[in-house]
Amino acid sequence: MYKECSAPPQALSEERKLYLKKKKRTSMRVKVCQWAILAAFILLWELLARFGVIDSFIMSQPTRIIKTLLGLRENNLLAHIAVTCVETLAGFSMGVLLGNIIAFLLWWSDFFSRVAAPYLVILNALPKIALGPVIIIWVGAGTGAIIVMALAISLIVTVLEMLSGFVGTDPELVKMAGTFGASSLQTFFKIIFPSNLPTLFNSMKINIGLSLVGVIAGEFLVSKAGLGYLIVYGGQVFQMDLVMTSVLILALVAALLYRIIVLMEGVVLFAVSHPSTKKKTEQSVFK
Repeated sequence: MYKECSAPPQALSEERKLYLKKKKRTSMRVKVCQWAILAAFILLWELLARFGVIDSFIMSQPTRIIKTLLGLRENNLLAHIAVTCVETLAGFSMGVLLGNIIAFLLWWSDFFSRVAAPYLVILNALPKIALGPVIIIWVGAGTGAIIVMALAISLIVTVLEMLSGFVGTDPELVKMAGTFGASSLQTFFKIIFPSNLPTLFNSMKINIGLSLVGVIAGEFLVSKAGLGYLIVYGGQVFQMDLVMTSVLILALVAALLYRIIVLMEGVVLFAVSHPSTKKKTEQSVFK
C-alpha cells in the first residue's frame, strides 16, 4: 500500500498568462458586442415606431411591450409562463428518457436497428405539427395532447443522436471490456453510455428548443392557458402588443432553459472527469 502524492502545481509561464488574458479580453469583447447589438436593435425599433417609419400597431414597440408586460403581472402572467414551462419540461423529460431507452434497444439488437432505420428517417422528416389534429383526437383536447406533441417532436431526434453515439463509441474500449469478461450490459453502462454523455447533453440542448416548439404548436391548437394561448388570443383580438410580449417572454424562457442544460452539462462532465470518479469507474469496470 502506498499513498499517491500529487505533484506541486507549476507556476504559469508568461506566455500562458498572456494567452489567458487575451482569451478573457476576447470573451469580454464578444459579450459587450452582443449586448450592444441587442441595445441598438431595441433603440432602433423604438425610434422607428415613434417617428412613424413602422406601424406600431402592427410591429408594436419596446415601451408598449413594457406597459403590456407590467399589465400582465395583474392578469396571471406567471401562471401562463408556468403552464408552458411545465408542459415543455414534461415533454422534454419523456422524450429524453424514452429516446435513450429506444436507442439502447436498437444498439442492443443490430437486426432491429437495421429494420427500424428507414422508419426513423421518415418519422424524423415528417412534420410533427401535421399530426396535431390526430393527436388531439387520440389523447383528447387538453394538456396531455400538448405534452404528446412536444414528445413527438423531440423523441426521434434523441433516438437518432444517441444511437449514432452508441454505435460510434471507440471500438478499442469495447473490445478491451470484452477481453476482461464484461457483459454487454456492463460494457454499455460502464463504457458506452458514460462516453456519450456529451452526445446526450448535445441532444438535450437541441430537444429543449424543439419541445418548446411542440408545446407552443399544441397550445395554438388546443389550450386555455400558456404563452401559446396568449399569442393566439392576442392575434384574434388584434392586440399585437400582447403577441409581441408573449414572443419576447418565449425567447427569454428558451434562453433560460438552454442555460440550465448548459449548467447541468458542466456539473455532470466535471464530476465524471474528476480523478477520483475516474478511478472508481475503472475499478468497477475491471473488478
